[in-house]
Amino acid sequence: MTHPTLELVLRNFRNFNARATRDALLAYWRHVEGGGRMFWAVAGAMSSAQLGITLAPAIRAGLVHGMSVTGANLEESLFRLVAHHGYKDFPGYRYFTKQDDTRILNERMRRVTDTSIPEDEAFRAVERYVVPMWKRAAEAGERRFWHEYFYELVQALPPELHEGDPEECWLLAAARAKLPVVVPGYEDSTFGNIFASHVKLGDCDARIVRSGIEYMAAFYDQYAALSEGAGVGFFQIGGGIAGDFPICVVPSIKYDLERPVKPWAYFCQVSDSTTSYGSYSGATPNEKITWDKLTEETPMFVIESDATIVVPLLLSALLECRRDPEGARELIARYPA
Repeated sequence: MTHPTLELVLRNFRNFNARATRDALLAYWRHVEGGGRMFWAVAGAMSSAQLGITLAPAIRAGLVHGMSVTGANLEESLFRLVAHHGYKDFPGYRYFTKQDDTRILNERMRRVTDTSIPEDEAFRAVERYVVPMWKRAAEAGERRFWHEYFYELVQALPPELHEGDPEECWLLAAARAKLPVVVPGYEDSTFGNIFASHVKLGDCDARIVRSGIEYMAAFYDQYAALSEGAGVGFFQIGGGIAGDFPICVVPSIKYDLERPVKPWAYFCQVSDSTTSYGSYSGATPNEKITWDKLTEETPMFVIESDATIVVPLLLSALLECRRDPEGARELIARYPA
């Protein structure tokens, strides 16, 4: 069987969130197969949850064409590459006491739900490489976007420093593909804090990192390029600034730059945030119509489920479609909605 995940979804995912997953998957594939592009917004701790196992191959397969990520997801993809063996898992975390977490702190581990990032093997090891990069940039008067420092670093690391599988590092795949990336609010990350400390100490100049406003100014042109032809869709994991920032590019081009712009060609959000008053993450896609981010013709999907389960399934099915498009078309025809 060449499409086991796709067939599972087509046969079994018939109702409720499963149906939404099936419909979002098929619309995603139709859009990309028709020459469209897809922009991803990734919040949460998806890199610590090893999303790269399926996301990195998807980037290489041309299923992802741009990304907006939190500073945490950016750096944690690198951590998984250089410090994978140092991670510890805590499947019984729900039953931890405060004393249990204090013990984890004293072991120099930083817990993220049921796994943990090793302080010395991850944060401090990477710090030895990135801080000199910042200092050289300050001396040379260079200014770069936050992700560009990490793009350079992840490609410069010698293979002997890889503990994780480099084929599962989405940051490395994105850097090699020169994927357009925005990292809004990068200050809210471990290395954002480390950078701030060096600015405070006078070791680095804050101006070596281009601002969030500059990210948006650059994204105007990137969006115009991405939306050529069949257009670009928006696939969002979680909520927060990773999604809020890039989706605003459409109304900003239209109203602030007063230029013609194509609307987003697809929208899907995978989130466990329930619809509630005043919650942007829990807002239904229809609300985005009122902000001119989406239109009533935009294919819209909300999957209220755990992204660590749903997204690898979706990506696995899409990769099967990419490897054998003709077989995928036959299978899809065999299992009509």
